[in-house]
Order: sequence, then structure tokens, then C-alpha cells
Amino acid sequence: MSGRTIVVGYDRSADAKAAARWALDEASLTGAPVEFLYAYDWPVWQADASMVPTSAVWPDAETQQDIKDAVAEAVGLAGRSHPGVHTTIATADNDAALALVERSAEAGLIVLGSRGHSAVTNLLGSVSVAVSAHAHCPVVVVRGRPSTTAPIAVGVDGSATSEAAVAFAAGEAAVRRVPLLMIRAWKPAGGLWARSTTGTHAEPADERRQFDDHVAAWREKYPQLDIAAEAVMEHPAAALTRLSATTQLMVAGSRGRGALRGMLLGSVSQHLLRHSACDVAIVPGVHD
Repeated sequence: MSGRTIVVGYDRSADAKAAARWALDEASLTGAPVEFLYAYDWPVWQADASMVPTSAVWPDAETQQDIKDAVAEAVGLAGRSHPGVHTTIATADNDAALALVERSAEAGLIVLGSRGHSAVTNLLGSVSVAVSAHAHCPVVVVRGRPSTTAPIAVGVDGSATSEAAVAFAAGEAAVRRVPLLMIRAWKPAGGLWARSTTGTHAEPADERRQFDDHVAAWREKYPQLDIAAEAVMEHPAAALTRLSATTQLMVAGSRGRGALRGMLLGSVSQHLLRHSACDVAIVPGVHD
């Protein structure tokens, strides 16, 4: 990743604080600045009688100041825990997802918690899904505190978006000095979600050769990296979710070969955002 700004979607929730820690750790490794973005979309009170003027309930000056104080406090804590990281504050009177997507056009990375203040317990926040689908830069959704020595993994399917995901994953592995695991999974012939072990069905020979060549090319490009490869006959969503238990970051393209035309977020990416045991990075393709 370049030195472009890492933007954290911040709302004072526990998940947002975890996202802030991840972003600050990333900035310490890459030298990028961190921006804490707090977006608030307040309701407007509508009177029953049309002759009564409509007035905005929020935000009043006191609430606005409380928000600024909360973000300023987060920046103050960041200065103590990561003194070498340059941090800034931004607020937006807009829907959080829209504000983050707009900011992603100039950011290097968006970092989010898996749920915010308004999310129902155990459900993925709608902001995480929307931003992952529409962002112009990679989006990391922080789901836990995995081991920092665990490998970084990436799903590979030969698509252009997958290639962008591998480039991002390789860069992250190089910065962290951890192994990179490239995963290629083929859906079993028995159905979309059929379970199968590697030995039950033969992998497509031509595609396996292409995958081996692909891995060899990345090993040549990153000779300093320990790059491992795993090919399985299993639905990609199931394979990546299973392997997320032993990795610190699972990287996937926003769309793969199997995505329907017009979809911004493929089924594999959506499944990972909901079920991965580790943090997830969703990387847009060049033309997404």
C-alpha cells in the first residue's frame, strides 16, 4: 500500500475502536497518515400538518461538539499509543456509507469495524457491506485480534479483480514479514455448496497448471516472501472461511469470475464478511 491516507470509519463503538487500532498499526508499518471520519445522518422531524414548518431535530450544537470531542479523544489516545503516526479528524453530515465511499476515491485504505452502534448483535453492519461493495480503494473489515505472526491469505480465481487482491495481499505480507498463502478453490460438481475433500474429485488439470504458473510468477516477483499455495476442490467461500481460522488477514476481490454481471460484491466476499474468523480485506478491481 502507498502512503495515501488510511481512513477509519469511527463511531465510538467497540468495533470502531478495534478498527482504529488496526489502522494505527498499519500506519506504523507503512508510514501512512490516519484520518478518523465520523459521519452522522440525523432524522428530520416532519409535522402532520403541512402548514407547520418542518424543523431538523438534529444535530444541535451540543451534539456536534460531543461528536467532535469523542473523535478528538480517539486521536489523543492514538497519539499516546502510536506517537509516530500522523492523525487527523473529519466529520460529515451524511450517511456513513456514502461519506466513506466518497472519501475512498482519494484514500489508500478504508478500515471499518464489522458492526457499529446501530447494528443488531451478531449481524454484519450494513455500512461494512455497502462500503466494501462500492469503495474505490481496498476496505479492511476488522473482525478480531488474530496473531500478528500468522500468514496472510488471498483467494485466487484468475480474474482481474483477483489479481488486484493478490497484489494487495503480497504487499501486506511483505510489510508484516509473514508468509503469504495463495488459495485456489474449484466448486465441486455436486452443487454450489456441496462439501468435498480435496481427494474426492480431481482438480481441473489445465486450471491447476495455470494456478501453479501464477504462484511461480508471484514468487519471482516477491523473492523475499515465503509464498505457499493451496488448491482444493471445495466451494471458494467455504474454503476461504475454513482457512481464515489460521490466518491474520483474508483478502478477496470484490467480485470474482462467478459474480453475476452488475454485482458489485460477489457471493464469496459477502460470505467472508459475515463468517471469516479473521480480519477481511476486500479489494476492488481496476475497473470496479
